[in-house]
Amino acid sequence: MTMTVQVRQRGTLTLPAALREKYRIRRGDTFRLVDLDGIFVLTRMVPMVPELAREIEKARLAAGLSTEDLLNNLREQRERYYQEKYGDERTA
Repeated sequence: MTMTVQVRQRGTLTLPAALREKYRIRRGDTFRLVDLDGIFVLTRMVPMVPELAREIEKARLAAGLSTEDLLNNLREQRERYYQEKYGDERTA
């Protein structure tokens, strides 16, 4: 599919409606522009936090853990890590 876009005021490009609809591009979506020696590649940036949160939730449910169990385990892991790295020396 080949389409023409025009650079407007302040460098704004408008993506054709057909592309926005086809790829469900909405206002506020974020893209990365890669310059390959004058060939521009536009790729959607996928927010990692929501995806990561879904994966953590799936793992939590599969393990049969409550949210409180998960948080307690994280606190214990952090404490073990701290002890291994710094020993008993604590600074406030």
